[in-house]
Amino acid sequence: MVATGTEAAMAINDLPMLAALRTKMQWHQERQKVLAENVSNSDTPGFQPRDLVAPKFNSAGQLTASSAGGALPMMMTSASHMKAPGGAVSFAEDRRAGFQTRPAGNAVNLEDQMMKVSANQMDYAAATSLYTRSLGLLKTAIGKR
Repeated sequence: MVATGTEAAMAINDLPMLAALRTKMQWHQERQKVLAENVSNSDTPGFQPRDLVAPKFNSAGQLTASSAGGALPMMMTSASHMKAPGGAVSFAEDRRAGFQTRPAGNAVNLEDQMMKVSANQMDYAAATSLYTRSLGLLKTAIGKR
């Protein structure tokens, strides 16, 4: 069969594995922002730490409905703050309360937050490595390498 150019070619962005890896990397980026906010507010009275629910994927590499969740918008607490680029986040917030609160009402445990930051960084590095290697395999398969 001869290709006429009218057939729809599958874009690399449409591959489920790459889409899932991109979503996972975006989730790790957003989680890093949330964890950094937790650490930066470790001395703020009444501050409760937050975290994001990890995305769940089905066998086709698509997000399940339960992990698409609600938005976690950036909040401006001062008029001098810069606006967040890209708008709202589409990952669900983890609202489980499993932390101790200090007398000032702050519940941030810096050791716990730093362990989460470290684990998040390692998981992000693994996802980016898988994404890069997958692109390399695709390039080899189509003879571009």
